[in-house]
Amino acid sequence: MKLIQIIGAACLAASTAYAQSQTPPAQPAPPPCQEAVFHQFDFWTGEWEVFTPQGQKAGENSITVEENGCLLVERWNGAGGSTGQSYNFVDLETGKWRQVWVSPGTTIDYSGALNEKGEMVLEGTIGYAGAASAPFRGVWTPNEDGSVTQHFTQYDPEKKVWNDWFIGVYKRKAAED
Repeated sequence: MKLIQIIGAACLAASTAYAQSQTPPAQPAPPPCQEAVFHQFDFWTGEWEVFTPQGQKAGENSITVEENGCLLVERWNGAGGSTGQSYNFVDLETGKWRQVWVSPGTTIDYSGALNEKGEMVLEGTIGYAGAASAPFRGVWTPNEDGSVTQHFTQYDPEKKVWNDWFIGVYKRKAAED
């Protein structure tokens, strides 16, 4: 009988030690795209009316957060009938923001990051159907009043200067009741 008690105690001790040595169950992985870098362009999300610096309406733009926060999708409707869309995301290979813009006859592919002033600065190339491509730069500046200024420039290699391509002031649309 004593032998059975000893064997039982040894088995109990062994099973308790085994249970304590097991690693706790794996915790579910955090959702992707939650790190701070994925939120650096959040100031541009929303529904916007876009105006020229002279106050003329240039168009409307909708920037939505999609794919669990991993993608910003832009949908542009210009006052003169132009349209375009872009995908904006953090390139996981480089850690930089990248935008790919497509509109009839034009594509832009550029990348970059926030500068020391908190502006998103992207640089790359603009391509035109039937014409040469050119270096291109976009700067999005969040303003104190909640608006955003978007300034695009294109490089002229002949004159060796950056020329304004578009300047727009984004003002949030009034909330619909």
